[in-house]
Amino acid sequence: MSTLQPGVDQEARWVKKGSKLQYGYKRHYLAEAQESLVIAVHTTPANVHDSQLLGDCLNKVKLPPRSRVLADKGYCSQANEALLHSKGLRSGIQRKAYRSMPLTRWAKCYNKLVGRDRYKIERVFGSIKRWFEGLTARYVGLVKTHGQHVLEAMAYNLYRLPGIVMSNT
Repeated sequence: MSTLQPGVDQEARWVKKGSKLQYGYKRHYLAEAQESLVIAVHTTPANVHDSQLLGDCLNKVKLPPRSRVLADKGYCSQANEALLHSKGLRSGIQRKAYRSMPLTRWAKCYNKLVGRDRYKIERVFGSIKRWFEGLTARYVGLVKTHGQHVLEAMAYNLYRLPGIVMSNT
């Protein structure tokens, strides 16, 4: 006997962030740092951990060698550092403290330096949320939700372009 309910997305998953439970999908944007334009989008169910997805995001674009890849603490892992090294990219992944290993003074300084540039990337998420109500999945299914995320990224880029063009003239 099946317990499927109509209207419930069977591909979305639950995740606990802090003390809140959330059901749905995660979006992962690859944006270039200078103008904060989105160059790649990847969508996953909410329960997939960020550290597993860096390779998928990087495979969507061809970054120039020695480019710095900025990411938050969710992407901090030895596997991701090795992946960046193998692709000839520089790491800008913030360091993460662990239960028995607090951050060193050097790691805190490193996170602060990386954070100075990461705000440009975080601005993408905040702008999409504010301008296009981007936190709500409007469709059922991973493919359709990914399409929504791609359209939001395209709309974000188009919204930003006039300001970028005018500032460069």
